[in-house]
Amino acid sequence: MAALKEPVKMFIVQSLACFETPQQVADAVMQRYGIEIDRRQCENYDPTKLAGRNLSKKLKDLFERTRTDFRENIEDIAIANKAFRLKELQGMYDDSGRNKRLKQNLLKQAFQETDGRVTRQEHTGANGGAIKTETEQKQSLPKYTPDELANMTPQELSRLAITGKL
Repeated sequence: MAALKEPVKMFIVQSLACFETPQQVADAVMQRYGIEIDRRQCENYDPTKLAGRNLSKKLKDLFERTRTDFRENIEDIAIANKAFRLKELQGMYDDSGRNKRLKQNLLKQAFQETDGRVTRQEHTGANGGAIKTETEQKQSLPKYTPDELANMTPQELSRLAITGKL
């Protein structure tokens, strides 16, 4: 086992606190610090495992603090944001070309991202009331008795017919 300096130990503890696997952490240490370590050595820095039971208080506290921050701050993770996911799905849909099956799957996934809700626009009339239809308007017109219609001139009757009041 390689002897590790404090910054490397802190990196390992923080990576494990963010739910990375010991193998992922070992690979990251190799890439970042150029130090080759075994995944079993990484497990020694995870206080939730039996191998990490003897971890120093300072590193245990760092682990707990990092784990708490990681769990509480999901808004820092782009994919946790619905708008980001929908934007990515739109990009995939645009790039799918003529692949109808892929487009269908992307549409289904986007539908699920919006909690299965279909948005709809609601149209209302004046002051939020119902929209008046032609049948409602005709019902509100004045009614003429047969005697009143009989006393009207042909010109008055034609005006009523043209304006729709008859």
